[in-house]
Amino acid sequence: YKPSIAPEMDIMEYCIKEWRGNTPVAKKMKKGYEAVSQKFASIRRVRGDNYCALRATLFQALSQATQLPSWLQSEDFTMLPGKLLSKYDWIKQWQLKQKLGRKAGEISDEIKEYLMLLRKKWKNISEIKAPNEKQDACDELFKNEEEEYRLYEALKFLMLNTAIELYNDDKNGRRVPVFSWLLFARDTSSNPFQLMHNHLNQIGHSGGLEQVEMFLLAYALQYTIQVYRLYKYNTDEFITLYPNDPKEDWPVVTLITEDDRHYNIPVGMCQETML
Repeated sequence: YKPSIAPEMDIMEYCIKEWRGNTPVAKKMKKGYEAVSQKFASIRRVRGDNYCALRATLFQALSQATQLPSWLQSEDFTMLPGKLLSKYDWIKQWQLKQKLGRKAGEISDEIKEYLMLLRKKWKNISEIKAPNEKQDACDELFKNEEEEYRLYEALKFLMLNTAIELYNDDKNGRRVPVFSWLLFARDTSSNPFQLMHNHLNQIGHSGGLEQVEMFLLAYALQYTIQVYRLYKYNTDEFITLYPNDPKEDWPVVTLITEDDRHYNIPVGMCQETML
């Protein structure tokens, strides 16, 4: 079984290997990679199976975690599936990977297990002090296919919970971030049920995360996701932040994409000053 995050490779070597031609697109990509290489030395390729945005974000968050986020510490964190299912019967249609047609109780128990696994892994990895040991623990986790997919189901469920909160806030006249309007302005997700049915259930199966869902992921994790979007090189959107007005106390993870569909991970921050 191949690990889902490939080993480090020099960022410019990777670029030259991927973009050999001299087309306008290749030139733009090379310029984009050069710009990223001012900040990061290497790149790690992420397996592309429609989970790559979740995979890259979670890997980056865990590999720099030094403590358990406050939302993961709360007492009622693992009660979330039961609580939501008691209010919203339609969550029974949540589609777990390769498992369809579940009873409500089973779904609730299973997702609760996944949330507990997320908390356990995050806690264990954040307690490792030595950077190389922390990295080894992350690599090990992302070699275990079954655990990995359980963690993505947990993330998707947290995204649904966040979407429900935003939707209800908006309906009750509370202020919501702009992306929340955009999320529910789509024909395919005018409410949380449609969002689950047409989008979240498809992640990892027939589709990945769309732009507006990157905001939702950032809000669910309370992380700022900074993305180098190489095809936007030389525009204001070359470095995009999700959300674009990040909270000051949110940690930042950095990803890299050539097309807003597949995400890889830049690693090895370059020292600004060389001795």
